[in-house]
Amino acid sequence: MKNKFWIAFSAIEQIDSPFIHRLYNYFGDIEEAFNAGLNELSQVDGLSVKRAETFLRERDKIDPDKALFGVENRGINYLTLEDDNYPKMLKQISDPPAVLYYKGDLFNCNLDRTVAVVGSRKSTYHAKEAVRKILSELTGTDICIVSGLAAGIDTTAHEAAMDNGLKTIGVIASGFDFIYPSSNKRLYEKIEKENGAVVTEYYPTFQPLKFRFPQRNRIVSGLSYGTLVAEASLKSGALITANLCLEQGRELMCIPGLISNPNTEGIYKLLKNGATLVTQAQDILDALNWEIKPAEQLTMDLSGLTDIELKILNAIEVEEKGFDEIAAITKIDTVELLTNLTTMELKGIIKQVTGDRYKRV
Repeated sequence: MKNKFWIAFSAIEQIDSPFIHRLYNYFGDIEEAFNAGLNELSQVDGLSVKRAETFLRERDKIDPDKALFGVENRGINYLTLEDDNYPKMLKQISDPPAVLYYKGDLFNCNLDRTVAVVGSRKSTYHAKEAVRKILSELTGTDICIVSGLAAGIDTTAHEAAMDNGLKTIGVIASGFDFIYPSSNKRLYEKIEKENGAVVTEYYPTFQPLKFRFPQRNRIVSGLSYGTLVAEASLKSGALITANLCLEQGRELMCIPGLISNPNTEGIYKLLKNGATLVTQAQDILDALNWEIKPAEQLTMDLSGLTDIELKILNAIEVEEKGFDEIAAITKIDTVELLTNLTTMELKGIIKQVTGDRYKRV
């Protein structure tokens, strides 16, 4: 059984996927590569003696059978580069994971219709709402949303996908013994059990160390036909993913934001350099040349609204507004305005958001 040698390689923290690729490509057999001696390794082009010695020292601490048991005993599924089911888009990147570990139903996701959604961990309310709006327009399609299960835009993307009946794949920067951030524990579990899969290239015991997050980003974009960026400062992980997307020859798309927001500096840099501007789901479909029609949006019957309710609705037609702003626009008495706002919320026509602000549903 060759799989245990792939697993054993991935259980060595001091090496990475390029190292495994190099040995596998040279020897043509993963078992031979794993069991090679120093003399054989010295023949591998580009492999220094120091790296070979480090590998041999760490390899001797690994029992392939125990490494495999450590994965299977945890109920973790896996794919190696030799597996026919290994995601084809991911296999095409320059540095695909030697082993892809996953929990959930990866193959219930349509891997031919994948879009990554990434952005700032400290995202604004407006950016999150933009992501929710765009993903809601994909309801009824078989598009799968890929993201990194981090705080901010990643979390919003996964939640919005599930809220709208879309499958989603979360790519984590550690082994499955860790959940980061811990606040996303329920989100991890929900994705695994109901709505897609959580994947990683890291052996279960590997911690979510800082350098693993940018490494993880190549898998987010690598699994996807295109990447949608919601917010990104000039020195953000989202911008790293955007650049990886371009290196991998995939479609890069951006949601515009407020120019006064530092988190949009990266967005406008990408847009100026040719990224596709996205304000609705159809923009994604057009950019990827996908002949998929999003489900028709439900339109609310407004024929039964009173004149006052229509006046309030018109006041917040374009963007959310605070109570005082609505009062100033509509000239409606304070008590009457408060009563009507409450009634309209109960009818599901508007909803209260941050503070005393209201938006149209």
